[in-house]
Amino acid sequence: MSKKIRVIVVDDSALVRSLLAEIINRQSDMECIGTANDPLIAREMIRELNPDVITLDVEMPRMDGIDFLGRLMRLRPMPVLMISTLTERGAEVTMRALELGAVDFVAKPRVGVANGLQDLANQIVDKIRVAAVAQVHRAVPAARPAMAPAAKGAAPGVAAAPGSSATLLGRLSTEKVIAIGASTGGTEAIKEVLVQMPADSPAIVITQHMPPGFTTSFAARLNGLCQITVKEAVQGERILPGHAYIAPGGKQFSIARSGANYVAVVNDEPPVNRHKPSVEVLFKSVAACVGRNAFGVMLTGMGADGAAAMREMKDAGSYNYVQDEASCIVFGMPREAIAHGAADEVLPLTQIASALLGKLRTSPDHVRHRI
Repeated sequence: MSKKIRVIVVDDSALVRSLLAEIINRQSDMECIGTANDPLIAREMIRELNPDVITLDVEMPRMDGIDFLGRLMRLRPMPVLMISTLTERGAEVTMRALELGAVDFVAKPRVGVANGLQDLANQIVDKIRVAAVAQVHRAVPAARPAMAPAAKGAAPGVAAAPGSSATLLGRLSTEKVIAIGASTGGTEAIKEVLVQMPADSPAIVITQHMPPGFTTSFAARLNGLCQITVKEAVQGERILPGHAYIAPGGKQFSIARSGANYVAVVNDEPPVNRHKPSVEVLFKSVAACVGRNAFGVMLTGMGADGAAAMREMKDAGSYNYVQDEASCIVFGMPREAIAHGAADEVLPLTQIASALLGKLRTSPDHVRHRI
């Protein structure tokens, strides 16, 4: 019999601790080995019991969950799943938790906690399973852009620091589109790529698996860090160079042609591969309407969403980058993209943006070099 996933639940509510423990203990492949009502008790419990995963609330006595998470990830990095009402009420808190190294999050219901948590039981245990196999890294702040934030949206010709990623791409950006797909661990991976993109980069379209209410904060956070403009995609808007468009949580996002322009298509179509938004939906649309002018990027994530469509992109002429196993939090979606023959290059996360920019500068009409 395989070893069970050992979980510690940290939450200040006795009801929530009891419910989560019961949900975990119903699973044949996991067990709740302890519960704690505040981080100081949890700290001693972690030292003594050495769990595989902890679930962590945000609002707790003596030390809030975010402070505890920051200390934990500095001193003893381990898989953490955030489970808190604050992850729904304040999406900024969720973004901060993911930045500090939490693997994923689940939003507790504000009312009807008992029934609400039971409704979320499958999601909770699925995310615990993902967390248990995640490669947890100490959080390292991403490099800031070489160009000052004030230069965002500056006209072509603005000087960039020598050797910086802000070297202008000019006319190359007008016909190209970069499509990025990610899931578990993807928020920080996407940031790593986007902060290196120059102000006049090609249009970037992104699907990151997230529920409603979180992508607005995610986009705003990235917009404050990047030279490009980062925003949630809006139905019917033009897809422009120098902009990155993030699929709204709980919606499907694709792109279409309107004359010489690309436009965003945002709708309430059903989940694909159990996801909404789905990478498969976005990548299929890019294969169909961008073809050889596209670049694909598959980042960390669980499952196979987008792998088949990334192969369609490659067959249509795109050039595709896939994150390597060592730098992934979860090597699921990248592994499946490689298995489908969709990857042209498999690279560490830190090298993807520079490789992409180099390809854009040297090969505007890129010739494929398959791996």
